[in-house]
Amino acid sequence: MSVGQQGPGPEAIVVQNLTKQYKQLRAVDDLSFSVRSGRVTGFLGPNGAGKTTTLRMLVGLVRPTAGTATINGHRYAELAEPLRHVGAVLEASSAHKSRTGLNHLRVICAAAGLPRERAEQVLELVGLTPAAKRKFKGYSLGMKQRLGIAAAMLGDPRVLILDEPANGLDPEGIRWMRDLLKALAAEGRTVLVSSHLLGEMQQLADDVVIIAAGRLVRQGPVEEVLGSMAGAAQTRVRSPQAAELAAALQAQGATVTPQQDGALLVTGLDAAAVGHAAFVAKVELHELAGERADLERVFLELTAGKAGIR
Repeated sequence: MSVGQQGPGPEAIVVQNLTKQYKQLRAVDDLSFSVRSGRVTGFLGPNGAGKTTTLRMLVGLVRPTAGTATINGHRYAELAEPLRHVGAVLEASSAHKSRTGLNHLRVICAAAGLPRERAEQVLELVGLTPAAKRKFKGYSLGMKQRLGIAAAMLGDPRVLILDEPANGLDPEGIRWMRDLLKALAAEGRTVLVSSHLLGEMQQLADDVVIIAAGRLVRQGPVEEVLGSMAGAAQTRVRSPQAAELAAALQAQGATVTPQQDGALLVTGLDAAAVGHAAFVAKVELHELAGERADLERVFLELTAGKAGIR
């Protein structure tokens, strides 16, 4: 399956001026972004931002009102043998409740003209071999998620599109998911994954696409997006003279937010500047630490006030 370690490749997914209007609701509004191969791209946005609608348009389940969404230069409907090109999981796997996981995958193989043995291979890939002959009705939500990924991998596709794949997984399962998706991207595949687990996305994704109210808010490598937020870096400081310190910092234009444990969270000044302000004000410090911006804080700052449902 592996084609060897590769660096970032060309744009495999291109969304251009994509719009979806549902009567009084514009779910996606002139949205444009691209996803490169050899990367895990996190697709983020508040509830109702249009993420699932965008993914469904990408795989041909929803017709756009305007614009295009292409995979390797083609609309999904134009792809010959699409399962060999694109694997998609847009909800937890569904199957006949009395059918085993193995038989469920064999049915898909038969319908798609894929070798029967691929069912066993992908079950092993997702760690479901011990449950291969268990009936679907006995699967947990996490097992259903794994079965969905197994089904998506049947055609050994170069592009994976996943909507909340970690839903229902325990911490061990989430780590497994992270390792799997990173490994697939390292093989040169394109991985586009939506998730509301922002801490996990910061560990998993190479790039992020952030949308709100159906529109693009920010796109780029994770580190670049984090670094671009001038107000995202914060400093945590503690002093027995908290009031005097807060006044000195505010005089320097900083925003000071008292914390429940008595510390102050300072935005707008780095740790060195906070220390200097304390020195000038002759304020004793008991704690001084810079806090690196995280994806959750940046996400909330970028999407603040942008309603997801219109």
